[in-house]
Amino acid sequence: MTPQFLLTGRILLAILVAASLTGFVLKLKNPASDTIHNLNARIKAWWVMVFVLFSAFVLGPYATIVVFGFASLMALREFLTLTPTRKSDYWPLFIAFFIALPVQYWLLAIKWYGLFSIMIPVYIFFLISAASAMSQDTDDFLSRNARIIFAVMICVYGVSHAPALLMLEIPNFEGHNAQLLFFFTFIVQISDVLQYVFGKLFGKHKMAPKLSPAKTWEGLIGGGLATMLIGGTLAFVTPFNAYEAAGMSALIVICGALGGLVMSGVKRSLGAKDWGTGIAGHGGYMDRLDSLGFAAPVFFHIVRWHWTP
Repeated sequence: MTPQFLLTGRILLAILVAASLTGFVLKLKNPASDTIHNLNARIKAWWVMVFVLFSAFVLGPYATIVVFGFASLMALREFLTLTPTRKSDYWPLFIAFFIALPVQYWLLAIKWYGLFSIMIPVYIFFLISAASAMSQDTDDFLSRNARIIFAVMICVYGVSHAPALLMLEIPNFEGHNAQLLFFFTFIVQISDVLQYVFGKLFGKHKMAPKLSPAKTWEGLIGGGLATMLIGGTLAFVTPFNAYEAAGMSALIVICGALGGLVMSGVKRSLGAKDWGTGIAGHGGYMDRLDSLGFAAPVFFHIVRWHWTP
């Protein structure tokens, strides 16, 4: 817990207090508003999520890995609960939940980067496909197999690259990787919030109305620029300078926005509005992790390529 990290925590605490007070005042003025009720539910959920994440950071890297592993588990459960499966999918699902997920996070815990980076896209994909074939159920075979593989790719492989930032050995940044993980997760989440706010205030041109009617170009551009500004000011908790931090924030915004659209398309194809109800005001775990699952591998590998020996 460095002075810079603690300062960031105090700033985040101040933001949450201000948001809670704002929500309380709005509720007094209009207690019957569903929008305000949803806003207050989201703020309460943010208190819980921030407390859990900061507690994990304080307890150390293994606690952080456990927290993200649990999030992956819940997201995978939500995804595959909404996805049509058959009795013959037992073994592919067993591999997803009881081999892919725990082994991926175990490799992260022991810092075996080589196998961590290829285990799911090479070996797990092969095992799931082989298990599907061995069931000899050819009805909708390709779609069933692809849905399980896609779920593992996003919910386990993608999400696991966020805590993987803890394994990087960045010169002159040793022992501060939790700050980098905080920067990444904070930028992912604040980007979603700011895009929503700018979209509500100024949104006129929809990005992909068939996928996500609420997303607008004004929201993406306005929220993205605001996120870049915030990211630049948080450079002091990262190994980046202010311009690099702003650029990495822009990368997170773009990857997160595209990932959100992909997952919106998946939800529409499944006939669902939200992935679940696990987080009050936010939908399910997957609704909070869709952007992160796409942005984390890109962010991780760029940092690894350019900031590690």
